[in-house]
Amino acid sequence: MYIELTASMMCANFGNLEREVKELEAAGIDSFHIDIMDGRYVPNFAMSLNDLRYIRSATDRPLDVHLMIEHPNTHISLFLNSLRKGDTVYIHPEAEYHPSTTLQKIIDAGMIPGIAINPGTSIETVMEMLQIVDKVLVMSVNPGNAGQMYLPYVGKKIERLLKIREEMGFEVYWDGACSADKITTFAPMGVKGFVLGTTLLFDKGRPYADILKEIRGL
Repeated sequence: MYIELTASMMCANFGNLEREVKELEAAGIDSFHIDIMDGRYVPNFAMSLNDLRYIRSATDRPLDVHLMIEHPNTHISLFLNSLRKGDTVYIHPEAEYHPSTTLQKIIDAGMIPGIAINPGTSIETVMEMLQIVDKVLVMSVNPGNAGQMYLPYVGKKIERLLKIREEMGFEVYWDGACSADKITTFAPMGVKGFVLGTTLLFDKGRPYADILKEIRGL
């Protein structure tokens, strides 16, 4: 069983960003996760549009762009014009008046459309959008900061999403507090990929290749 592993680049060493990208790529990371925060939708600022553009230029691996911003439709063209066809763009449905319009722009640009679901967002409120997205990024922590604690009730939500994913035509991805036990529990159930941050990947003082090999051997 192959699972997709994506590196949460807000946790990387920005003093050596080029080296981080190259070492992760050589270690076998599948994609790079780019968290964009505006200080309004979430109480934090993270990566910038220029960070995204640099990482896009530095690797041929896909990017997963997670827009934690209010009204993403207003600025969506800035992000789409900085990406390549086949990259993924996630929006939070509650951040937009008409999220389906924004998702359609992502589709029309040749990107993979996705929605991110906060711990407090119910499946019922996004049911219609599940029919038009290819990926659902389930937040197991409240968005905005790295290193938060896992919220156990999110597991039930993931189980419900996995039951309808084939009917609706989407894949489920995990973001937040991703530890080894979460992978060994939820990957066999059908979670397609996991965003790796400080819990498993970064700041370990070990080569990324060794860490990713261990994760894939779980």
